[in-house]
Amino acid sequence: MKVVRCAAPGKLVFEEHEAPGSAPEGWALVDVAYVGICGTDYHIFEGRHPYLAYPRIMGHEVSGTIAAINAPANLSVGEQVLINPYLACGKCSACRHGKPNCCVAIEVLGVHRDGAMSEQILVPAQNLIAATGLSPVEAATVEFLAIGAHAVRRSMAGPGNRTLVVGAGPIGLGVALFARIAQQDVTVMDIDAERLAFAGSQLGFDVIDGSDGSAAEAIAERTAGTGFDIVYDATGNSRSMEPAFAFVAHAGVMVMVSVVQGDITFSDPEFHKREMMLIGSRNATHADFQHVIASIHAGKIPIDQLVTHRTTLRDSPRDIAIWAKEKAGLIKAVIEVGRPV
Repeated sequence: MKVVRCAAPGKLVFEEHEAPGSAPEGWALVDVAYVGICGTDYHIFEGRHPYLAYPRIMGHEVSGTIAAINAPANLSVGEQVLINPYLACGKCSACRHGKPNCCVAIEVLGVHRDGAMSEQILVPAQNLIAATGLSPVEAATVEFLAIGAHAVRRSMAGPGNRTLVVGAGPIGLGVALFARIAQQDVTVMDIDAERLAFAGSQLGFDVIDGSDGSAAEAIAERTAGTGFDIVYDATGNSRSMEPAFAFVAHAGVMVMVSVVQGDITFSDPEFHKREMMLIGSRNATHADFQHVIASIHAGKIPIDQLVTHRTTLRDSPRDIAIWAKEKAGLIKAVIEVGRPV
């Protein structure tokens, strides 16, 4: 089969690779239709992923059709599916408490093991989700949107809360969209003028320009000096994450959607006087995937606006190298791997 393999940092290769073969017990063979390109994939290409061994076939935002299945399931050969790429042990404390998204031994397709930038992939049958009524492109966007849906659910915030999403990349926009679906009053902040313009003019969010050093003043003005009830960080930048503690209202919540290597520091007196909650949000669960699918069906997610770039498996080594550096107009890119039968 044809695959795209990241042989080493900065080196993507389109090549022949041994096909997966028949599905072992409990697994399914999927003909890949589309793969979304994630920030993680760019980091792998650039050599900036801390837990990855090269070579690696990337790709964890996946749609396709079932080619074979060797497990009792409500799915059948030829059915369109999307893949939950988080392979969990099913035994650890997190798994026993219904949180396989933060399994102690989690393996993510395209990161810890080979992913779906390939014509076929083997996955546990329990990780398949029916994509009935979705286009193959829509199905390939569900995983990245589920990250945002999970973060909003983690906030435990109800309707009417004043919400700030810091970071207007794909994950941040997903958070903002699902915060709006949860009837939170959403403002988006970024330092990139183009991304802010997209969030404001295309998606209809209130925005704050954080590039000119006046973010604190703008936030105070928007909230009458009290701060936001909910602050989500989707920047992956400690220089943004640390000041964001001061943007949270007393009795408010901060949700860390992104992650950085190293420590995050904050003022303990400021943290305690607010009695604020600090919440980590990692990956997504089955419930989040289903929430995204229902929201797409309901017309609440503008997939056509979010998917700005497309390529093919053959052309993706060239295009990923370009898009890693040239991000003008780029929100979400997808790779067409194969057409569903």
